[in-house]
Amino acid sequence: MTAETASASTTRLSGLDRYFSITARGSTVQREVRGGFTTFFTMAYIVVLNPLILGFALDGDGQVLGGGTEPGSGIPKIAAATALVAAVMTIVMGVVGRYPFALAAGLGLNAFVAFSVASQMSWADAMGLVVLEGIVITVLVLTGVRTAIFRAIPGELKTAISVGIGLFITIIGFVDAGFVRRIPDAAGTTVPVQLGSTGQLRGWPTVVFVVGLLLMIVLLVRKVKGAIFLGIVVTTVFAIIVEKTAHVGPYMVDGKVNPSGFSLNVPDLPSKIVSTPDFGLLGQFSLLGSFERVGLVTALLFVFTLMLADFFDTMGTVVGVGAEAGLLDEKGQLPGVERVLLVDSLAAVAGGASSSSSATTYIESAAGVGDGARTGLASVVTGLLFVVALFFTPLVEIVPFEAASPALVVVGFLLMTQIKNINFDDWTIAIPAFLTIVLMPFTYSITNGIGAGFVSYAFLRLATGRGRGVHPLLWVVAALFVVYFAIAPITDALT
Repeated sequence: MTAETASASTTRLSGLDRYFSITARGSTVQREVRGGFTTFFTMAYIVVLNPLILGFALDGDGQVLGGGTEPGSGIPKIAAATALVAAVMTIVMGVVGRYPFALAAGLGLNAFVAFSVASQMSWADAMGLVVLEGIVITVLVLTGVRTAIFRAIPGELKTAISVGIGLFITIIGFVDAGFVRRIPDAAGTTVPVQLGSTGQLRGWPTVVFVVGLLLMIVLLVRKVKGAIFLGIVVTTVFAIIVEKTAHVGPYMVDGKVNPSGFSLNVPDLPSKIVSTPDFGLLGQFSLLGSFERVGLVTALLFVFTLMLADFFDTMGTVVGVGAEAGLLDEKGQLPGVERVLLVDSLAAVAGGASSSSSATTYIESAAGVGDGARTGLASVVTGLLFVVALFFTPLVEIVPFEAASPALVVVGFLLMTQIKNINFDDWTIAIPAFLTIVLMPFTYSITNGIGAGFVSYAFLRLATGRGRGVHPLLWVVAALFVVYFAIAPITDALT
């Protein structure tokens, strides 16, 4: 390399550094790239899981997403749309938001769209409601309402949100890996979950998860650079070896449960590496068709439910991941949060317009942060990997839940350490913080935890004569959450 070339390279790097504030946030290009890879491998499962959730549900006309009546026939199109939206919006988040947040189809939201919304109308109508929800949230961002609400939350409730998310992603990690499993409702059942499928650990996938978890913990404690990413790669290689030698197979085989099988992806070498994406679902939505199908009131209630869940899931993720990365200021605010919220709102529109369900900021971004990511450059890397995933989906499917899930457990611990910043001597804040923390994992919803925290905080402040100290916007939000929690009886009464 000539001196002139080296000088030009340094100039380009300096420009990259300045734009993303890499040095200012105590990071390096190498750490950002590594963090981007870690986030991708931790959330790449969505390219497989979202099509499975949306692809087998029937709409109100008995059709599957993508056309026809054969369950699963639209999966290739859904996978392509899912990866495309994740790629584009994550890159936009990196370039515009400049923070290490990745976006993709929201879990929970996609199930609600598939089984509650689409079941009462056509898929096009349902995705039109998702687009409307995204437009409403975008307007709230542009008018400053969403940012104002974000800033009105007391600091200790923000801390509780971070801690609750830590527990939430921990239980996600345990469940995804099959380490903790649900118990089917049956007479004599005394607990809702158990260790493994029979109350005891069994099967090679569990061994893969445990090995991966222990490996990541050791690497983390020994402060090895790239501990989480390295743990995922090594554990995936181990999982492939296990599958090649033990022939474990998937958890479901011909409709029957294989309790010792891998949860979703079977870590085997793919028969092909490259696949051609099918973008046939793009633009397949009807903006106002749902109003004719189910009526004005029901359609608006669907939009309200989607909006509230999307609104506060993102808020919780931004606070939790931002706190873990040390990106919040002394008031617990994320500088430039308006840009982040705007991109997230537009992602909801993009998700509906592509028929892949509402896209939102992913809590798995915390895995990349745990591996050193601090800037939007990491998101650009993650987004580019989703572009690659469009054509190399078979390679993405190599990484099993059991290899990626230990990252969520490790990051859950890191988020949990913030609990020391909550004042448990003041019960008017301690009890709402407690409810926020425990209800996220116990109800499997970030939104439910935040809602319970807001409502109980406003109520306790009012009951103790300190209601004037509650920000006016929090009263509005608390009232909206009361409606949110009572949405089923309200819907029954109005329809």
